[in-house]
Amino acid sequence: MTTTYDPRHEKYLVEADLRQEMTRVFDLCHGCRLCFNLCPSFPTLFDTIDLLDGHPESMTPAQQDQVVDECFQCKLCYVKCPYVPPHEWELDFPRLMMRAHAHHRASEATVGEMISDQALNRTDLVGTVSVALAPLVNRVVSTPGTTVRRIMQAVTGISADRVLPTYARRKFSSWFSRRNKPLIRKVQRSVAVFPTCFIEYMEPSIGQDLVKVYERNGIACSLPEGARCCGAPWLHSGDVKRFVAQAEKNVAALAPEVAGGKDVIVAQPTCAYVLKKDYPVYVGGDDADLVAAHTFEPSEYLLKLKSDPEAELDTEFSGPVPDKVIYHVACHHQAQNAGLRARDLLKLAGAVVTIVSKCSGIDGTWGYRSSHFVESKQVAKPMVAAIREALPGGSATPPVIMGDCHLANTAIAEETGFVPLHPMQVIARAYGIPEESAT
Repeated sequence: MTTTYDPRHEKYLVEADLRQEMTRVFDLCHGCRLCFNLCPSFPTLFDTIDLLDGHPESMTPAQQDQVVDECFQCKLCYVKCPYVPPHEWELDFPRLMMRAHAHHRASEATVGEMISDQALNRTDLVGTVSVALAPLVNRVVSTPGTTVRRIMQAVTGISADRVLPTYARRKFSSWFSRRNKPLIRKVQRSVAVFPTCFIEYMEPSIGQDLVKVYERNGIACSLPEGARCCGAPWLHSGDVKRFVAQAEKNVAALAPEVAGGKDVIVAQPTCAYVLKKDYPVYVGGDDADLVAAHTFEPSEYLLKLKSDPEAELDTEFSGPVPDKVIYHVACHHQAQNAGLRARDLLKLAGAVVTIVSKCSGIDGTWGYRSSHFVESKQVAKPMVAAIREALPGGSATPPVIMGDCHLANTAIAEETGFVPLHPMQVIARAYGIPEESAT
């Protein structure tokens, strides 16, 4: 048996070795059970081993595979598990699940799964086409349950009942290149904004507000040439080869920016996690390590100004500041252990912030697949209940809900009817920065 999560290892895709490692890990998990409430994988795992009188070695491949299928890579194992590396037991459940997905894709993937992966994973291609055809595409994707969506589900495996994010009519990078760039009197720092496919194609207003908030604080912004989607959909579906190819391009685009004195700002938690945690493992090398060490989420980076004696954070909030804010903390943000910096920023502005840290059930592309739609809705129920419990009583206006993750925010809107904002949008309004025109 080989305890390895290195895709370059000669036994990474060897099934017998993988099954033995799964047995070892499942035995440790069954004996601990600290992660019993994180995702469907663990109740399934524990119940199955209980029915086998506590013998994980008696699990069939199908029973093991069900555990793999129900893992949606929330990464919260890293927060709760006491046995993650560098512990001597080297228990890394998320990377074991990704190893299992890689083996499945290399040897057992069906034609339907391959088509679904192509539809969900080629975010730059789909995004470019969808922005160009935004009015038509948005009519198709924004209404669940239609005949067109049923056909789409049959072809791509994307659930016909799921509300999907809509596309912008203009890419974020197009706005950035054509905007009137303001003069920053005192440049405190310089950053490269990694747009992510969500901001680039779906919600450029997040990127616009991020740039304006940063420039107000003396942070010069640029876009790294050649950067693309972080590649997370390829990784989570088991296509390590395509993920590495995508990651290598981004490292090549970002490393010179960092070497030139810039930090990298990523406004989506999953993408930030991938740059920080996955690029060093799957790409490796000094450049990947350099990019990872200089990657930050927006609120996290802003608060670094406050703690830097040679820098200054603007705390003059002349715009509307909501009295109460419900802040949904995405799983991939929690997994970075970066703290609740968006909450801390809003508190500086005078807002009272209520934290909701329950999973949205989307988790990359997992919750979009028709095969997981029912499970995804079940996973989201505690989040919905927590948000409804946090709603201010007797309020005549819609509550201010914010969250860093665009996919989770889409799920929140679907489940509650309230449209969340990204923290940079809330901070921009608090600064008195008007919302950019959508045209």
